[in-house]
Amino acid sequence: MLNLRPVVYILGWISCAMAVMLCLPAIIDAVFHDAEWEVFLLTAIVALFIGGVSIYATRPKGRPEIGLRQSFLITSLGWIVVCLWSALPFMHVGIGFSDAVFESMSAITTTGSTVLTHLDTMPPGILLWRAILQWFGGIGIIAIAILILPLLRIGGMQLFKIESSDTSEEKVFNALRTVIAVFSVYVGLTVACAVLFEIFGMNSFDAITHAMTTLSTGGFSTHDESFAFFKDLRLHWVATVFMIAGSIPFILYIKTLNGQWTSLFNDQQVKGFILFLVVASLLMALWLTGQRDISFFQALTLTTFNIVSVVTTTGFASEDYTLWGTGAVGVFLVLMFVGGCSGSTAGAIKIYRHQILLLLVRAHIKRLFSPNRVIPLRYNGKPLPTDVPNSVLSFLAVYVATIAVFTVLLSLLGLDIVTAYSATITAIGNVGPGIGNVIGPSGTFASLPDAAKWILVLAMLAGRLEVLAILVVFDPDFWRT
Repeated sequence: MLNLRPVVYILGWISCAMAVMLCLPAIIDAVFHDAEWEVFLLTAIVALFIGGVSIYATRPKGRPEIGLRQSFLITSLGWIVVCLWSALPFMHVGIGFSDAVFESMSAITTTGSTVLTHLDTMPPGILLWRAILQWFGGIGIIAIAILILPLLRIGGMQLFKIESSDTSEEKVFNALRTVIAVFSVYVGLTVACAVLFEIFGMNSFDAITHAMTTLSTGGFSTHDESFAFFKDLRLHWVATVFMIAGSIPFILYIKTLNGQWTSLFNDQQVKGFILFLVVASLLMALWLTGQRDISFFQALTLTTFNIVSVVTTTGFASEDYTLWGTGAVGVFLVLMFVGGCSGSTAGAIKIYRHQILLLLVRAHIKRLFSPNRVIPLRYNGKPLPTDVPNSVLSFLAVYVATIAVFTVLLSLLGLDIVTAYSATITAIGNVGPGIGNVIGPSGTFASLPDAAKWILVLAMLAGRLEVLAILVVFDPDFWRT
């Protein structure tokens, strides 16, 4: 039988960490004399108590022994624990438990889909809580992407495994040092983003909350109009730059700061990502200029901001791009599949998987007319490990199959096919808004039935954990010793 004591022990510490986080919005609401601070404080006390009991009951004599299967469980259950604790304060703003869990899961997975309206009049503590969840969710995603998923060999992530010493003590030290360095860069970029937002016209509260949800590529705003609330186009360009910054591998920032100046610009994944954004934005801007009576710069600002927002899976909207025409709807639906780079806060398929898929397709085409030809596969100047192609293809197959299954489930609940399909894509890709009048950039998920929201909660979690990390725990052999 699988030893669950280390799992419960770690989950206890996660609950205690949530208690600390809950105190931040409680302080803000207390300062602004909003009664919601009591809800945050009460939730924090309960989380601290349950977390403390869990730690005490399962505390090991030495360092907890965490194997591969325990890592899978902690990775999956950790997000669920955070989601449930995070959901409780949302119920105090007049929504049910299903809506609260949906909003919470959307926040911590940095999806950005919402069921809330009238954001402009909501207590500042709730608005800050949404931003905090996305910000911590973003750093949590980065940590999992660079430390855990490569070890679990999920979807080709072993390609980005960090080299370390053979001794366990040094491995722990290197992992801790890496997390601290990544966190420092994450904080620094967030502060820089907030400062620029405030310089160009945001008030301090909006600047801080939007900086947190921009760098985490989460997309929650403090206004119903999302980023369209801010009319100064300089703010849109600042947000665009930092959405891209949040979608670049944070390990490369550390290498650059350590003197490896060319690592950020020579990385094949980053170059492909930037090139894709530039080409897509320019082509869409040219098309939009022909469709509407606006200048090229206005069109470029609109297209670049919204394309970057969707590709990086941030989910901000400066305009309802579904009103640009059916061609634009088709383009943005495809963009939801792209994603940012590995080791970043972005979701969806990720650029490197598209690049590896292209390598495999090109090699296969060459073998069709030259069967005996040996075609070496290289990525980032190095030979591609033999297990990576199968991992990537398995991930893509499961990803597409998961979209099909969830789309059918949502359609059986009465959702039209456009809403069902785009809701599934945006949930699994952690993008945010969907397509159509109901869940598009100007809509919310509030009108969906509760059953649909629970399905999408599972889809958001599956997408955030790269799908396969969720499926593995349903295998009966997983639970056998």
